[in-house]
Amino acid sequence: MQAAWYEEQGPAADVLRVGELPAPVPGPGEVRVRVTVSGVNPGDTKKRGGWLGSRMPYPRVIPHSDAAGTVDATGDGVDARRTGERVWVYGAQSYRPFGTAAGYTVVPAEQAVPLPAHIGDDLGACLGIPGITAHRSVFADGPVDGRTVLVHGVLGAVGSLAAQLARWGGATVLGTVVRTGDLPVVDPAVVHHAVALDGDDPAAELRARAPGGAVHRIVEVALSDNGPLDAAVAGGDTVIAAYATRTDPTPLPFWELLFKNVTLRLLGSDDFPPEARRQAARDLTSAAASGALAAPVRERFPLAAIARAHDAVDAGGRGRILVTIPTA
Repeated sequence: MQAAWYEEQGPAADVLRVGELPAPVPGPGEVRVRVTVSGVNPGDTKKRGGWLGSRMPYPRVIPHSDAAGTVDATGDGVDARRTGERVWVYGAQSYRPFGTAAGYTVVPAEQAVPLPAHIGDDLGACLGIPGITAHRSVFADGPVDGRTVLVHGVLGAVGSLAAQLARWGGATVLGTVVRTGDLPVVDPAVVHHAVALDGDDPAAELRARAPGGAVHRIVEVALSDNGPLDAAVAGGDTVIAAYATRTDPTPLPFWELLFKNVTLRLLGSDDFPPEARRQAARDLTSAAASGALAAPVRERFPLAAIARAHDAVDAGGRGRILVTIPTA
C-alpha cells in the first residue's frame, strides 16, 4: 500500500517519506479501514516536529489521527458484517504508530464510526480531533440548552465546530475573532453575535449581548491571551474549557476568577475518558446527519505532497487541510 511516514522528527520536507509499506492486519477488537481522505491537524505536525521536546514514540510513525473510508477487514471479536461499512475514524495515531496517512489503517472498532450515506468523506475526515475536542469543551459540564456559550476563535477548526455544536444543543452562542475584518465571515446562522478582539471594549460588548450579562461556558483557544477577558464576562457558575494557550506558563487573573467561583477545565484530546469520546462520536454523527455541522476545506493535497500539507497547517489560516489517498 501507499503510505507516508517519518523515522525522525524535524521539518516536514526533511523527514516525511512516501512509498510502499505492507498493509496492516487488524487484531482482536480492531477493524481495518481503507482510507480515502486523511485529515491533518496541528497536533500531527507538532508530533512530527518534536514540539515541546517530544521524542519519537516509535521507530516509525505514519502520521494523522483522523480519516474517512470504508471498513475492509475485521479482527476477532468484531462483527464481520461491518466489512464494507463507510466510517469516519478518530484517534488512529493516539498512542499508536499507525495513523491514517496510508492506504489502510487499523483502529479499535469503536474508533471507526459509521458514516451516514449522505455525509461526504471530507466532512467525515474533519470530525475527529477537532470535533471531539469541541464536543467536550461544550458538553463536558452538562447540557447547554438555554445557556450562553462564548467560543473564542470561532473561525478555527475546533472553534467553528464548538459553535455549531453549542447552537445544535440549544445555546445562545457568542463568538470572537481576532480582527474586525474577520467579522463578515462569521455565520450568523450559527453565532448569534460575534465580537472582534481588536475592538474598543470586547468585554463590554460581550456582556451586553449575553442574556443576564454573563456567559455560562467559555471555549478557550488562547488562555494566556484571554484570561482577563474571560474573567470579565464570567458569571457565578462559568466553566472555562481551554484546549490551547499561547504562552507557558500561563498567567491568570486568579482572584477575579476565584471570587466568581469559575471552573477551569483543561482539555487534552488524546486523554479524554473513553465514554466521553464515545458520546462525542455519537453526537457528532447525529449533528452532522441533521445538517448542523460543516467543516470548510481550505486545500487538498495528494499523499505524495504530504509535506506541503503539513506546511499549510503550520502556516495557519481558515479551513481544514486534507490529504487524499490513492486507491491503488
